[in-house]
Amino acid sequence: MMDIELDFTKCKYVSEIHNVLKDGFVFPDYYGNNLSALWDCLRNYDFDNNIMISIIGTSKVPDELREYMGKILNIFSRVHQEEPNIRFEIIS
Repeated sequence: MMDIELDFTKCKYVSEIHNVLKDGFVFPDYYGNNLSALWDCLRNYDFDNNIMISIIGTSKVPDELREYMGKILNIFSRVHQEEPNIRFEIIS
């Protein structure tokens, strides 16, 4: 099993959220830093192995980013529905 940790604790801007995603998933340099690019990259991710994604700090993002973070979590849920080998665990 592969473990990935996404820590959003220090994110104050959307760009910082996407930096965490890009680094955590090791997305390519051309990652577009938006929700469509996140969906596209996750849909093409290698799911041959079981992957556990630990999500940290969602409750720490500023209020103005909570709706955006909710959209990211929705994408994660959709990915899990289509690819049961990838699981997401919200820690905080």
